[in-house]
Amino acid sequence: MDRDKLLDIYTRTMRIARFDEQMRSVIMSGKLATLYYTVRGQELVTAAMMAAANKDDYLVTTYRGQHDQIAKGVPLDLLIAEIAGRETGTCKGKGGSMHITHPATGVMVTTGVVGSGLPIANGLALASQNRKDGKITICCFGDGATNIGAFHESMNMAQLYGLPVIFFCQNNRYGEHTAFADHTKVENIALRAAAYNMKAIHVDGNDTEAMYAAAVEAVEHARSGKGPVLLEAMCYRMMGHFFGADFSYMPPDHLAEMAAEDPLPKLRKLMLDHQFSEEELDGMVATLDKEIEDAMTFAFESPFPSAAELTVDVFEEKIVEGRYGA
Repeated sequence: MDRDKLLDIYTRTMRIARFDEQMRSVIMSGKLATLYYTVRGQELVTAAMMAAANKDDYLVTTYRGQHDQIAKGVPLDLLIAEIAGRETGTCKGKGGSMHITHPATGVMVTTGVVGSGLPIANGLALASQNRKDGKITICCFGDGATNIGAFHESMNMAQLYGLPVIFFCQNNRYGEHTAFADHTKVENIALRAAAYNMKAIHVDGNDTEAMYAAAVEAVEHARSGKGPVLLEAMCYRMMGHFFGADFSYMPPDHLAEMAAEDPLPKLRKLMLDHQFSEEELDGMVATLDKEIEDAMTFAFESPFPSAAELTVDVFEEKIVEGRYGA
């Protein structure tokens, strides 16, 4: 694997991991009161996926998608400000963590409804196809989203029109508190692509090299005009469904397997195998911690939206010259 690309994936992965840890710390301290969905355990799958994409490719993700947004490049100061409800946030503090949008880095939609991003992703991909702009759309969702009608309708439409979209299922083996085998009777989600004659890839998302190779394959297929891809990356949710939830619904053997497959120590070992030193890796993490600390300071020193913002972006308005770049 190319050393520079491996460093890119490591940086994205650790930026997500350190962000997640510091967000949990801030919430535990009482400085921020918000519902937070920790992404612990799924840092690598999305880091490798976004490392294979272009910055201007489109991303549609879910309310559990902070790792997707960070891996795609959303600035941390604007992201944290949005989560904290500040006017400097990506949506001026009005959307919060469940509705992050940042078109400058291709993050077009973060949906708050399970599975609702798939048809939206098709719309973005259809626009790219019509404009011939060469962009692909990556749609992130979990295994729990694959049993609703929008999943099947979107798969069918995407294949029918040969859309440049990657349906990226991050299968963490649990749909909220329900084990995969208790809500789905196929061996894996990738098998469902056969019903639509769609290309499918099933990969161990905790294996850096395999995950990146699968992402590259999916991106090249979609961008070359060969149509959509269903990419299923197997991973683990290493904390509860939401921050504060316990693991009482998970059997002990699953917890043991999950601990053994933790992607962070596996990635660190791979970095050491590629002749990165412990000092280099620790230095990178320290730099990321400073970046996140500065972003936190920016966010919490930013003002809350004024009352005058209550109806802005809600009702149709005349564009006022000089406002919001008009």
